[in-house]
Amino acid sequence: MADLHNNTFDDRYSGEEYAYGKSPNEFLVSAARHIPSGPVLCLADGEGRNSVWLATQGYDVTAVDLSSKGTEKTLRLAKENHVSVQAIHADLAEFDIGIERWAGIVSIFAHMPPDLRADVHRRCVAGLAPQGVFVLEAYTPDQLQYKTGGPPVAAQMMSLKLLETELAGLVVMHGQELVRTVREGKFHHGDGAVVQFIAQKEN
Repeated sequence: MADLHNNTFDDRYSGEEYAYGKSPNEFLVSAARHIPSGPVLCLADGEGRNSVWLATQGYDVTAVDLSSKGTEKTLRLAKENHVSVQAIHADLAEFDIGIERWAGIVSIFAHMPPDLRADVHRRCVAGLAPQGVFVLEAYTPDQLQYKTGGPPVAAQMMSLKLLETELAGLVVMHGQELVRTVREGKFHHGDGAVVQFIAQKEN
């Protein structure tokens, strides 16, 4: 749920319906067992479906999103699920990820311009605590053939090779490009070309 244009996502998140649903991303559910206990940061988390789910699993979760409407709905969803999430309305270009702060950093369909993405990924490597784990799912450029979600330009999408470069310094635990069915609300609907990535920071 990348926040490339604040007004666009404020409009998308302004209704009562959750644009990408209230259920967590399937890959995150399968990958979360690799995240050590401790604080977890969710990048461009939209309306909170992933951060809230992680909070129900016992994590201390901070969710960051450029859309104020998304942040409001994250807090609402957390209340519905009787958990607490620190939801921060901020631009990732300016948000301080910190140094060796997070047990986990989660990036689910957080598509952004290439220069910003590379900078955010560099800061994520620095921001993970030793043994911390980075979890990502994103669309690859092949997604342009499917038109079932994601940004309209290939430059904002990701490949396994690109992630291995931008997240150098982490040990890759799982990296795969595949086509899978993604059904998340009304904006991710059908077969999609994705990259899935789990990596860990060593001591």
